Amino acid sequence: MSTLAVILLYDGFDLIDAGGPYEVLLTASRLQERDGLAPQFEVMLATPRGGDVTAYGGMTLTRLADSDLVEACDVLLVPGTIDVACALGDTLLVSTVERLAAASSLTASVCTGAFLLARAGLLDDAPATTHWEDLADLASCGEVGSVVGGVRWVDTGSVLTSGGLTSGIHLALHLVARLASVDLAQRTARQLDMDWSPDPAR
Repeated sequence: MSTLAVILLYDGFDLIDAGGPYEVLLTASRLQERDGLAPQFEVMLATPRGGDVTAYGGMTLTRLADSDLVEACDVLLVPGTIDVACALGDTLLVSTVERLAAASSLTASVCTGAFLLARAGLLDDAPATTHWEDLADLASCGEVGSVVGGVRWVDTGSVLTSGGLTSGIHLALHLVARLASVDLAQRTARQLDMDWSPDPAR
């Protein structure tokens, strides 16, 4: 049975925060299909109410799934944004994160997506990380247990956060290792022509 991963998009999200993990999960599944196996991951890009979104820098994505129609998923991934205050002020976005996280086995964020997880109440009393420039702000927001610097991701079991931008690729490879195998994660990293370690501090 495949793992349904929903990447929640919204206006102003950082493209690499979503596109990096998207490519990782698709590549892992493609390698499995090469081996004659069923693909591990089904990846869905969704937005609140299914509307088009424009990433930071102006790229517009269309024909996206309506997150209101997602009743449950295995992995929810929330990318970050340059304008954290705007994202946190979007009550529909925050409530969508809350609802989908409650219906997900695992919830993960990339970069400043951690602030959305914190606002949704997912990081109370839990360690988390984000982009190195934003660690102090995350620590002072009053919605996170503790902040961890110097790592690419933090895995608390049901909630995962990652550092800035390309750290999301490392987090996604960690998800491949956790949900499939370390071997598949390493093969996927090789296919993407990047160095990856199961150790989040490397």
